Amino acid sequence: MSANYRFLSRINYPDDLKRLTEVDLIELSNELRRFIIDEASVNPGHFGASLGVSELTVALHYVFNAPYDKIIWDVGHQAYGHKILTGRKELFHTNRKYKGLSGFPNPSESEYDAFGVGHASTSISAALGFAKSSDIQGIKNRNIVAVIGDGSMTGGLAFEGLNNAGNENSDLLVILNDNNMAIDPNVGALKEYLLDIATSRTYNRIKNDIWNLLGKLSKMGPNYQKLASQLESAVKTAILKQSNFFEALNFRYFGPVDGHDVVYLTKILTDLKHIKGPKLLHTITQKGKGFKQAEINQTTWHRAPGKFDKDTGKLYKVNSDKPQPPKYQDVFGHTLVELARKNKKIVGITPAMPTGSSLNIMMEKIPDRAFDVGIAEQHAVTFSAGLAADGMMPFCNIYSTFMQRAYDQVIHDVALQNLNVVFCLDRGGLVGSDGATHHGALDLSYMRLVPNMTVASPMNEVELRNMMYTGQLPDKGPFVIRYPRGRGVSVEWRQPLREIPIGKGRKLRDGQDLAIVSIGQVGNYAELAAGQLEKDSVNVAHYDMRFLKPIDEDLLHEIGQKFKYVITVEDGTIVGGLGSTVMEFMNENSYYPRIKRLGIPDRFIEHGSQEELQKECGYDVQGIVDAVRALIKPKVLSNAG
Repeated sequence: MSANYRFLSRINYPDDLKRLTEVDLIELSNELRRFIIDEASVNPGHFGASLGVSELTVALHYVFNAPYDKIIWDVGHQAYGHKILTGRKELFHTNRKYKGLSGFPNPSESEYDAFGVGHASTSISAALGFAKSSDIQGIKNRNIVAVIGDGSMTGGLAFEGLNNAGNENSDLLVILNDNNMAIDPNVGALKEYLLDIATSRTYNRIKNDIWNLLGKLSKMGPNYQKLASQLESAVKTAILKQSNFFEALNFRYFGPVDGHDVVYLTKILTDLKHIKGPKLLHTITQKGKGFKQAEINQTTWHRAPGKFDKDTGKLYKVNSDKPQPPKYQDVFGHTLVELARKNKKIVGITPAMPTGSSLNIMMEKIPDRAFDVGIAEQHAVTFSAGLAADGMMPFCNIYSTFMQRAYDQVIHDVALQNLNVVFCLDRGGLVGSDGATHHGALDLSYMRLVPNMTVASPMNEVELRNMMYTGQLPDKGPFVIRYPRGRGVSVEWRQPLREIPIGKGRKLRDGQDLAIVSIGQVGNYAELAAGQLEKDSVNVAHYDMRFLKPIDEDLLHEIGQKFKYVITVEDGTIVGGLGSTVMEFMNENSYYPRIKRLGIPDRFIEHGSQEELQKECGYDVQGIVDAVRALIKPKVLSNAG
């Protein structure tokens, strides 16, 4: 490590940190921030959030005794500093790389990662679990700390955890990191409430005066201590519970405090260690702190947007002479606006991902019909159901991995009532460096199970547009369109919209030796593989099913009658997906081809590039070629004999 890191070069684990003075922590916090900037400039990852909690991270590990004390990070994209201070500094250059460190806290990676995270709003519930476990097992003097951002606090699970924790009265510290940002700016009443607390001089002056008075009374003897206790109870009822949401839930509220004053943070955290029961410390931080561009444009720099000059912030752009195909998310965003201008009933909904999903395009052009509901997937789905029940045509855009959180609402509130809601599942399949918590591996399978549901996946951008057009037509019922992260295959995507018959696939290539059956963008890999095989005189047919449910039975009858060898290809789990659907159909109709399923195996896939992970799972172009050759080899040998 460079000698420029005077203190950080000496810190390998939190015990090393505790040898520093409180004043030394100021420079250590700056060095930690600079180290993250240095690393992220050449290896992009979550950026702004970790910069914003540099001082808080240092203070936490200075005051608490991890891993005995449990520090639980919500989402975990702000935990880079935590990883660096807990034995992973020298490996941090592998962060989010194939076979390297995970971008999120992971207990299998380090004992300092108390709980596996990646989705929002989980920390308080998990921390309460640790706190109650301590109570039950009689574990003494163990501190349980949940660090949650204000964006995550908008999730329903966070409110459920607060409600239960206040009732259980276990020793638990919740640190609310308030920077007014999730990925995009926070929305909703909670944001305004936190802003009021943070800026209300009257509230904070009265609260501080009250606590100072009570502290003085308690030092004046037993009688005054009793009076102080009675006054505290009366004050909390008369003033604090009337003006503070957290106090009303039986949390002792402290703050707001400057989250960038590391010396003061260590003092207040030390004091809070000795206060029993549920407590909440409200810290005010700046996302992207210490890097000018990240402070100004916090959404863009939530994750470093590619390699950049760490001194100027200038992005290193990849030069290309050819026009690039658009990202699927942008095709969605522009097409939704196009459809909404023709169909006045169309509305767009997303849970805190307007930029990631490109719903921000509609929010800019048709703002009264586009809604960011905060990190609240369950609410997003049932809100969409209410809109649909009253005749509107909602497009509910949720990343595939986050849709898992709203599965009951999909079944109970949409499908059971057969409401016309179009679910656009972005980031379907393997998403890359975010890893197991973010892969959209399960959506085809879990949506296929739901009655009344149409499940579609486009092979390219034109198909995405046409599926969106089809889904908003009258009486289509619940309609899923899942598409991958990244760019499509063609720059010629703005073609006239047309309806696709529900449940109808297409034969893209005729052949005699074997049938490849695909769904979604991986059909493009199948086409490339078929072209390679043709050069070796292996003649394969290719069917793009388009719809997993209802599936095109006419095409499957053709395949079953004609082919002895079938390969299914999908960018999703092979359990219950396209391959399972084809096998079920063949068995039920007494067709017995030899079927090889290619897709995501029945295990959680770690992080790496999409190309690396698809190769690992065996459904990249070469994987398909190898599977075809392995499957038809016995026939080739037989013919040769």
